[in-house]
Amino acid sequence: MGYFEIGIFHGKTEYNIGTLWRSAYQLGAAGIFTIGRRYKHQSGDTTKAWRHIPLRNYLTFEEFKKNLPYEAQVVGIEMGGRELAGFTHPKIAIYLLGAEDHGLPPEVLSLCHHVVSLESIGQLSYNVSVAGSLVMYHRVFWTKEK
Repeated sequence: MGYFEIGIFHGKTEYNIGTLWRSAYQLGAAGIFTIGRRYKHQSGDTTKAWRHIPLRNYLTFEEFKKNLPYEAQVVGIEMGGRELAGFTHPKIAIYLLGAEDHGLPPEVLSLCHHVVSLESIGQLSYNVSVAGSLVMYHRVFWTKEK
């Protein structure tokens, strides 16, 4: 399955961090992270995932980039990207979600190795923690790695 982490750029609400943390733990992520967090504290982690996988907080995108694992590919999750259904996940992946209210800015998207989006029948935008959970599920159960 390889190695992966998932995080949110400028996450707005603590509930989404808690839900993402729980899903990351259940789906085998090595850790989660935030970049430039805006929430005051974390909640919603009813499985106590903090006992099993770490949450790291980076103040800036530059700090995040300096701490990427060797050979990791950053996969942005944003509307307008390549459809998730046909995406082959990198062996070492760092998934990056945008803020609930602003998504990933163009300067961050331009630094991602891949950008994927989630198909939908209704509105194009998913809740950030739901989007992250779907991407992790797809990685673990539906595709082979590069």
